[in-house]
Amino acid sequence: MALKTEDVSVNGAGVAIHHPLDPLTAGEITAVTRVLQDHFPWGEDLRVETIDIAEPGKELVRQYVPENAPARVARFHVYRRGVMGVWDGLVDLGKAKVVSAVFKQDARPMIAVKEILLIEETIKGDARFQEALRRRGLLGELENMCIDPWTVGNFDVPIESGRRVVHCFVWMRLFPLDNFYAHPVEGIHPIVDVSTLEVLEVHDYFEAGGDYIPVPRTPLNYDAEVLHTFRKPSSRLDIVQPDGAGFVVQGNQVTWENWDFRVGFNGREGLVLYTIGYTQNGKRRPIVYRASIAEMVVPYGTPERNHYRKNVFDSGELGFGRMANSLTLGCDCLGVIHYFDAVVADLFGQPYTIERCICLHEEDAGMSWKHFDMRTDRTEVRRARKLVISSISTIGNYEYASYWYLHQDGRIEYEMKATGIINTAGCRPGEPGKFGTEVAPGVVGHIHQHVFSARLDMEVDGPNNTVTECDTIAPPMGPENPYGNAYYVQETALKTELQAQRDFDFSRMRYWRITNPNTANWIGSPTAYKLEARSAVRPFTHPDSPSGKRGRFMQHQLWVTPYDATERYPAGEFVNQSTGDDGLPAWTAKDRPIENTDVVLWHSFGVHHLPRPEDHPVQSCVVCGFTLAPSGFFDQNPVIDLPPMKNAASCCTHSGD
Repeated sequence: MALKTEDVSVNGAGVAIHHPLDPLTAGEITAVTRVLQDHFPWGEDLRVETIDIAEPGKELVRQYVPENAPARVARFHVYRRGVMGVWDGLVDLGKAKVVSAVFKQDARPMIAVKEILLIEETIKGDARFQEALRRRGLLGELENMCIDPWTVGNFDVPIESGRRVVHCFVWMRLFPLDNFYAHPVEGIHPIVDVSTLEVLEVHDYFEAGGDYIPVPRTPLNYDAEVLHTFRKPSSRLDIVQPDGAGFVVQGNQVTWENWDFRVGFNGREGLVLYTIGYTQNGKRRPIVYRASIAEMVVPYGTPERNHYRKNVFDSGELGFGRMANSLTLGCDCLGVIHYFDAVVADLFGQPYTIERCICLHEEDAGMSWKHFDMRTDRTEVRRARKLVISSISTIGNYEYASYWYLHQDGRIEYEMKATGIINTAGCRPGEPGKFGTEVAPGVVGHIHQHVFSARLDMEVDGPNNTVTECDTIAPPMGPENPYGNAYYVQETALKTELQAQRDFDFSRMRYWRITNPNTANWIGSPTAYKLEARSAVRPFTHPDSPSGKRGRFMQHQLWVTPYDATERYPAGEFVNQSTGDDGLPAWTAKDRPIENTDVVLWHSFGVHHLPRPEDHPVQSCVVCGFTLAPSGFFDQNPVIDLPPMKNAASCCTHSGD
């Protein structure tokens, strides 16, 4: 997060003081890299996967005052070019030294953007790849080939053992701005060692028979420079706030209505919200200490050719933060906008700034509440607004747009909007097979899922919480239910980690409450928030399959763990080519108690996606998400005090009103 000069205070010695949760600045990343270069004598072979803020302990954050700021410490993952393994450690910025460094010999770092670009160039120069094109009559179009590297997972392939590997899929352009995903070159799959840039193999699934799937040549484009006809523009729809924004930003701290929170960012998760609280009657009440999307996986559902290996962890293998977009005023966000820049480290440890990376703005949220009293002939109605905090990342063919919404009535809502271009493969026209949909002649989109894991470090009215499961029960017809209309909510406390591996159950209208057994509302019940699973996804990848082992977090919609600062990512710290022995299944096997303690909720949600022709050539946003809603947290409707107002800018389209 790029801080402006007014964002930090300065102590008596003229040293900048940052809030403990503020992301590292460009200057701090540069300082960390200098320390790493001195500590690891590898010269130009030093490669950086991660340099992020090491978040201090919660008590240090809660007790923070600028006069007694804790030391600024950075987390790092570095590796030596061409050598297996990753160093995982800490740098104390004040001391300018490495204070911890552990070598993980089997770990593979994430794939960097610069490496992706080098891979395409390397494959195009490979004689085996060129021969596969020649057999198809495509060698003359070599320069038009577009090659996307995909992480390989772990399938116990001997040639990949002890290496950092990607496998690749091939498309082609017909002209410079052409949408290449409309033209898959089916059946060619190069395998590349990322560390050495060696092309290990080039699989050609049609080499023996020569009965190649033809490259579809129909242009299917979306770029405004290529399209020639557009519908007539609608009348202008402007978002106007003549009094300015309703929020206040001081550094990374945001206050709006009764809410306050801190905006954070890192190279892996991207957007993070810290210390979300709600103030009522002069009392600030904490709700969430830290909220992020900690992982996501996209398992594809076809066993055909090399497509069965498509099982990418776009956060843990590539990094949502590192792939974040610079947003455009008037396009990505509308209205009165505050942008936050973000700073991440590149492959060589140099800071680069993603300008306008996070958008903060307000939106109308429809009617908040209304009632008409027919006896007094009076109507009371209030409109709602919401605060939006958003960021968008491009991961290969897909865009993932992350939206956190804070509502005036105390709700916290999250939406993921998936757009971009579906991953395409080639098929013979009219023969897509049963594992996908033909979205255009000769172009198939395979069935797949997008499963996200939200990490919700809760602190409802304080650090110690209990999670309960709420099921709606209809007793059988009989003395308790003589008319067949009775049903009630049964609430069960989840006491240990294994008990808290839970699935959404539509037959019981299941939800979960995060209660504070140490505080009570005015009717004597524990104050609470509830998690509403609006986008539960049933996984179809077998949990013991090569892909399923690495993404077992998706097998349950809820996991609950006691807070542990080292347990950050549900599929483990190092996901690339992992075996699945780290992450939520390993942690929760300890079956630790989770009652009345500092708990973290992990909620799996997402999209079950059989592509449609309407998803091509570019996909309209597909939305999934969840809601955290007050459930006995307030004594009554918290927006009863919204002032009665009318929007003076609204008007009728016909006369007489």
